[in-house]
Amino acid sequence: MKLLLIGYGKMGQAIAAQATARGHQIAGIVDPTHPGVQITDFTPETADVAIEFTHPDAAFGNVRACLQQGIPVVCGSTGWLHHFQEAQALSQETGTPLFYASNYSVGVNLFFHFNEYIAAKMHQFGGYDVQVREIHHTQKVDQPSGTALTAAEGILRHFPAKTTWRNEATDAANELAVLSERTGAVVGTHIVTYHSTADTIELKHEAHTRDGFVQGALLAAEWLPGRKGVFGMKDLLGL
Repeated sequence: MKLLLIGYGKMGQAIAAQATARGHQIAGIVDPTHPGVQITDFTPETADVAIEFTHPDAAFGNVRACLQQGIPVVCGSTGWLHHFQEAQALSQETGTPLFYASNYSVGVNLFFHFNEYIAAKMHQFGGYDVQVREIHHTQKVDQPSGTALTAAEGILRHFPAKTTWRNEATDAANELAVLSERTGAVVGTHIVTYHSTADTIELKHEAHTRDGFVQGALLAAEWLPGRKGVFGMKDLLGL
């Protein structure tokens, strides 16, 4: 495949290395480190799919440009979902597929799946309070992380005692605390904790390297072309 990389930070560079090792070609790199290269320089004939990992402020503009160019796009940037409905509408209008995930790790998406199952079961039995905690490296801009928000949304859907989330500790019974920490070079750790007077139950995912994210993004890029609509990891993994 011919891959257009949008963003050439740690993730973009790791994707380029693994993509090349899998036999794909890098059609182009759109990033300040490659001045003069624009998304509008590419078409479906020169780029089979774009993989976008940039900044919350730039992500929607990049996704929009890809869809307008007719280039299927796999987006891993978080912090732009207030524009997601616009992106869905544009995908439908142009007939160009969009794949979005807050986290491309297969392990994390199994974590999401188990998280929702556990939330529903814990609500049935009562007596537990729940919180989400996420830890990332100091260079991560957005907080909470997109992964933590996805986990929080899964809890809210299945644990009716919580009706909203707050990005800090809270004593309000209806608020789900989502705690964010930025320290060192931590790749990404997410912990859902249920606590009662009798015991504590935790569901934890800890990423050791970025390899899982990269592999998932490439799987999505290989899967997406030729489809129509908006997709996520549940579609890719059959969850």
